[in-house]
Amino acid sequence: MSISIELNGLSTGYKTKKGEKVIASHLNATLNSGEMVCLLGPNGAGKSTLLRTLGGFQPALGGKVTMMGRNLNDYTNKELAQIVSVVLTDNSSIKNMTAEEVVAMGRAPYTGFWGKLSQKDKDIVTKCMNWVGIEPLASRPMQTLSDGERQKVMIAKAIAQETPIILLDEPTAYLDYPSKIAMMLLLHRLAKALKKSIFMSTHDLEHALQVADQVWLLDHEMGLTTGLPEDLSLDGSIEKYFAKKDMTYDRETCTFSISHETAREVLVEGKDSLEYRLFCKALARNGIKPVRSAEGSQVCTAVSVKLPGDGTFRLMEDGRESIKAEKIGQLIGMIVPAITKHQISVIREKAEMTPFE
Repeated sequence: MSISIELNGLSTGYKTKKGEKVIASHLNATLNSGEMVCLLGPNGAGKSTLLRTLGGFQPALGGKVTMMGRNLNDYTNKELAQIVSVVLTDNSSIKNMTAEEVVAMGRAPYTGFWGKLSQKDKDIVTKCMNWVGIEPLASRPMQTLSDGERQKVMIAKAIAQETPIILLDEPTAYLDYPSKIAMMLLLHRLAKALKKSIFMSTHDLEHALQVADQVWLLDHEMGLTTGLPEDLSLDGSIEKYFAKKDMTYDRETCTFSISHETAREVLVEGKDSLEYRLFCKALARNGIKPVRSAEGSQVCTAVSVKLPGDGTFRLMEDGRESIKAEKIGQLIGMIVPAITKHQISVIREKAEMTPFE
């Protein structure tokens, strides 16, 4: 496995009339051939700026970028077009061209002065459109396509360029959920099968942690941290960069979950099962904390829920079954009124009040 991109003390940003605006500095990392690497970080961390710098669209403010063994600054525009292809987020300016014509633009570095496509070029264009799943869109003008469809066209164009390095800025931003998964898996397969280096920024954190070979974490304060998703889970880096007050990170599954604030507790009895876990999830979302044992808790023992394992959910009041439901939604809204009713009864009993006082 060879190194395709190497950053040595790289600083990225912009030159302004007042001086330099540094976005990220002292970046050191390597990207290998045959790997898909995901760049993750909060908004404003400098992900797009880093991608534009690697793509040669803006100069580095300091440090060095080595690409395929050569300093990035030593490449001519034509040479760079045969080394790296880039997909940025804004593709709305491309109009009056069909999807196939845009994909064919990826062959421009190889077609010579007149830009005439050979049969080999046409076959590559067709193959790349098939890979991305946009062959039905071939004759459609770009302005008639949805954002997601246009994004797929630009990705097909980058693949058709046949460069060893592909840089993508939020390539799944406009895609629906199944298309996001399909696109990330396709890019991963391309990296492996064709020994390409695919480097993409994304906000699809959990997808990236499941698919990427390497992850680059970028943040203003913490800088750049790189490694396998599993290693970054083990050493706590993922949590350090992303975990917030209302989020919980599961290191084993590399997934985040929302931590709901709860104001009440209820006893939930039953074996650990999918039904049990989903019921507890629904309770937490509704501000109710499920507990397995009344010992050491503030749970109202007069009201509980039983899951006997037969697909039903049963509300128990004072030891008797009051409601039997086959859907979580049929029961979830009854629990708080039942607890409240019991608590009011207790208050009345202690004050020796009748229900009408």
